[in-house]
Amino acid sequence: MNGFPTRILAATDGSEHAALTAKAACDLSLRAGAELHVVHVWQVPRLAMTLPAAAKGEYSRARERWEREAQGLLDEQADRVRGTGAAVAGAHLRKGRPAEEVVGLAEELEADLVVVGSRGLGRVERLTTGSVSEGIVHLASRPTLVVRGGAGAWPPREVVVGNDGSREAARAGKLAARLAKLLEASVLLVSVYSTNLVSPPVRAPLPRAFNMLLSTGDDILKERAARLKGVLGDSPETMVATGDAAAVLQEVAGESALVAVGSRGLGAVRRFTVGSVSTDVLRAVAGPVLIVPSKEA
Repeated sequence: MNGFPTRILAATDGSEHAALTAKAACDLSLRAGAELHVVHVWQVPRLAMTLPAAAKGEYSRARERWEREAQGLLDEQADRVRGTGAAVAGAHLRKGRPAEEVVGLAEELEADLVVVGSRGLGRVERLTTGSVSEGIVHLASRPTLVVRGGAGAWPPREVVVGNDGSREAARAGKLAARLAKLLEASVLLVSVYSTNLVSPPVRAPLPRAFNMLLSTGDDILKERAARLKGVLGDSPETMVATGDAAAVLQEVAGESALVAVGSRGLGAVRRFTVGSVSTDVLRAVAGPVLIVPSKEA
């Protein structure tokens, strides 16, 4: 990926969270000159699955109505996207399990960024994008941007990157830096080491070996920051902390920064497992979160 993003897939359900999703997707599309696709996935209500045979005709008519409503919602959302000045390369209506359908379409389109809202229910409660955002993150082999927060959540002014020394974290840092460049946002690289490894308790002086580990971690982090200079034009700031990774990133990011982490990255010594706690980060952080899977950039 020399340019990022080049093709964006935005999932919409018509909710207020989907509106923020569209705002972020349109903004990135316009800034990067990226191709933008919109998808809406609808489902048949579970109750309809249990109808007796005598009601099948009524069910068929209802299904047609639900599909028309879903198509109308998709058309409405696509028109709103066009109203921002962004072009819609494709508006896709899918039926099925939302996470699977969104991820499957992303693969078909070879999208290099999926944008989805959090906790959105939509007007007819058939696509619960927010409730399946975790499912999309777990299934996707493409970077996924989960957008949440208030009206001022986008664009973010700072990008906080969780780093554990893994290849996944390195890829997350590279892609996050590219987004930060587009957004004219500052970048902070953060490494967190768990104090659970320390005995006696945290309040006691840390063992010399652990202090050496923190010092070495700081040097490694600064080295990784220097590698991003080519993307950003300058080396980003760095921070080494101790504690729970998700909690630290939440505190550092506040309510406005975008947090980027790799998924399934454990690092050489398994001391900072941001990749393994990407779900915790997704649940803890108040603002947008970029989850980057273990795939070569």
